Amino acid sequence: MKKLGILILTFLLVASIFVSGCASNKENVSENETGPEETTTITELNIGYQPSTHQIAYMTAAEKGWWKEDLAPYGITKINEYQFPTGAPEMQAMLAGDLDAAYVGSAPVITALSQGLDAKIVAPVQINGSSLVLRNEYNYKSPQDLKGLKIATYPPGTIQDTLLRNWLKENGLDPDKDVKILGMTPGDAVTAISAKQVDAVFLPHPSPAVVEKENIGRTIVQSGEMEANHSCCVLVVSGKLIREHPDIVEQIVKTHIKATKYNQEHVDEAAQIFSNKTTEDLDTVKESLKEWDGAWITDPTLIEDSAVNYSKVQHDLGYIPKSLTKEEIFDTSFYDKVMSEN
Repeated sequence: MKKLGILILTFLLVASIFVSGCASNKENVSENETGPEETTTITELNIGYQPSTHQIAYMTAAEKGWWKEDLAPYGITKINEYQFPTGAPEMQAMLAGDLDAAYVGSAPVITALSQGLDAKIVAPVQINGSSLVLRNEYNYKSPQDLKGLKIATYPPGTIQDTLLRNWLKENGLDPDKDVKILGMTPGDAVTAISAKQVDAVFLPHPSPAVVEKENIGRTIVQSGEMEANHSCCVLVVSGKLIREHPDIVEQIVKTHIKATKYNQEHVDEAAQIFSNKTTEDLDTVKESLKEWDGAWITDPTLIEDSAVNYSKVQHDLGYIPKSLTKEEIFDTSFYDKVMSEN
């Protein structure tokens, strides 16, 4: 009986040490290690975009059924698309976790990243492609002629707002004192210049072509003149999707590249797809694509320096607390992998 008691006591001591050791190890893991995220199966993707000719790649892939067809082998059965007037609300939706991927300007992405957005730019969409349009009754020889005028553009932190303010500063004008900049959606801005509530608009295409067609104003500066070959729209993907489903992200990049190449080779059809999607007049869209200085692209190296520069400009403007590095903005590994396979 005495031996039995000793055996039981020994067993209890060993068990207590084992349990204590397990608890200690678990505690150490929770304090010192971050385990891999729990991978979840997904069957739907939420994609955001804006109704501008900059982002026809998304529309073409949707019109052709490529998003559904290309992503079906990865278990995706439904694509939910969400249209936004500008990049600011689009990035707010992504910050809230409502979007998995987005076609959006690189400047709003940088602002959102500075606010804690868990995402990366995985591919560019296009460069340049916006125009400063001045009402016909105003003469223009230099940026100084804009002094005292009201200019409507996209809200603070967007591509157009960032470019316009930096360009004004570079030309000796204080964007907060010498002109009045009003943040608007493209539709509101076109209405405002038509009603003579503003003197000029700085907007992405096709809006400048719409204003010119109505004989309200004429283009005086293209965005590529403000900054040559500047980054504009990009494809951004959530960090969660990148970490948990890299195969899906790679296919998203593949489909984007396919749609971009198709548009480059079939510009008139791309115009038709845009007109169908937005009900914009087809002739106006075609004229817009002839007039703009934009180009649809897919190579990230063409925009990396420009996007990093936006970060510096936004910091100088007081929009973000610190400028960001290329590594904090981009993940080009998916593009590199796709191109290495071709």
